Formats: sequence, structure tokens, C-alpha cells
Amino acid sequence: MGSEVEVKVHHHRHQRRGDSAIHPDEAETRPLRNARLDGEFRPFRKWFPWLIPSFVVANVVVFAVSMYINDCPKNSGSCVGGFLGRFSFQPFKENPLLGPSSTTLEKMGALEVSKVVKRHQVWRLITCIWLHAGVFHLLANMLSLLFIGIRLEQEFGFFRIGLLYIISGLGGSLLSALFIQSSISVGASGALFGLLGGMLSELITNWTIYANKCAALVTLVLIIVINLAVGILPHVDNFAHIGGFVSGFLLGFVFLIRPQFGWVSQRAALAGHVSSAKSKHKMYQYILWVIAVILLIVG
Repeated sequence: MGSEVEVKVHHHRHQRRGDSAIHPDEAETRPLRNARLDGEFRPFRKWFPWLIPSFVVANVVVFAVSMYINDCPKNSGSCVGGFLGRFSFQPFKENPLLGPSSTTLEKMGALEVSKVVKRHQVWRLITCIWLHAGVFHLLANMLSLLFIGIRLEQEFGFFRIGLLYIISGLGGSLLSALFIQSSISVGASGALFGLLGGMLSELITNWTIYANKCAALVTLVLIIVINLAVGILPHVDNFAHIGGFVSGFLLGFVFLIRPQFGWVSQRAALAGHVSSAKSKHKMYQYILWVIAVILLIVG
């Protein structure tokens, strides 16, 4: 633009009444050229969420392919939902979640420790997070992914959230492989818990820019505890949940760190109006970042 635009920055924070959801007051900086001509400054960039919906579609497609390969009428005596043809489900006594057989899941890339160790099929640590044991399993995970993931992608973008999801899923698979060696494991739960862990560490490291801090923390911790408690139920791989959560928690300090509000305001103001230089991040954010990186490398 040929003329300069003075940017108005409000230094006070607006707290939303009756809202206990997790809302940052301010967000990532945007260059001065992105300021609006009406003088309104918008430091947060909102991303269009396309990756998380793509993950959901990919999981549904993989499940459909699993059911096609399973071909229950051909390989089993009786099937649930016979009118679906080769997409019909295994008998309830074999798979109560309305899904394929364990043999089909193994063919598709389920996590089986013996094949990872003895046959060096390391790819199973990743492929297993795209497989699901049944319709109920798929629905529960995909609804959770949409609820948690879209909001995170809007705030931090597809690249960081995509990395957080995949690496957390890998972390869950690794811990599961260490402790569960007698059965196969499938599901996106480890990656989902990674997103929850990332939300918690993001709240901690960006503590100063949040409204309703305590309410947000209590709500998030309660959600995490309830989900971990579900892992106590039979046939639920809680090791994948824990591994994914710890991975996501540490990654959140690295990927989801935000600049402090003073630095955001300084970047938005004209050079002549800045009285003192502000550090982009607070000291405790740097400390948490370094600790998280060290633990990730050591782990």
C-alpha cells in the first residue's frame, strides 16, 4: 500500500461471559500489511481446516476397504447384516464392534509385535492408526477427531497439527508394542490422545493469553481423566492412549507455543510508537520448550 495505516491495538483482554471453553485471548502475529483499513487489528490467523476432515475420510475409506477384503459371506458361516453382501460384518461372538476379522486386520497392517520385531515390518506402527476394529470403534474415534482436531487446526494450521497427530500415533504404537505382545492393536486412539495432550501443554505454555484459565484447565483435565478411565475396560489398549498422550503433551510445548501479547502489540504498532523492546516469548516458555525437546530426544 502506498500510505501507512495506523493499527489500533487493545491491550486489555475480553473475557467471554459464561464461556468455560478454551479460548485464547490473542494469537499469532500477523504482519502490518495484513491490518485492515478500518483500523481493526487481528493478531490471530484462522486457518481453514481441511486436513482433519481428510483424515476422517481416509479412515472411513480404509474401513470400507477392510470390509471389502474381509468378505464375510465367503469366509464365515454366518454374518451380521447379510444384506450388505461382502461388506457384511463378522458374527458378534467374533467381533462385537461390527467389523472385520482379526485376520483381515492383520493383512491390512494391524500392529502385531512379532511381525514388527521378527519380520521387521516397522510400517505397522503407522498403518495400525488408520485401521479400526468395527463401526462403533470408527464412529467413536472419528467424532472425537472432528470435535478436537478441527479446532486445533483452525488455531495452529494443518502442518503442526498433522505432525502432532502422526507422531503421537507413532508414540502410542511404540508403547503398545512394548506392553501388549500377545494380540493385535488397531485404532486412532493414540493419535487422538496426542491431540488432547497437545491441548493441555498448549494451555500451560500459553497460560498468560487465556481467559477463564482455571475453568479451561479443569475442563480439559476432566476430559482427559474420563477418557483414560475408559481405557481400563476390557479389550481397550490403554498403553496406546498413554503413549499418545505423553507424546502429544511434549510435542505441544514445541509445536504450539505462541508469542506473548506484548510482542504481538509491538509488532502491530508503528516503529515510532514502540517504547521498549519486548521478547517474543516468556522465559518459562523457552524452558518448557527445551525440556520437552530433551525428553522427546531421550525418549
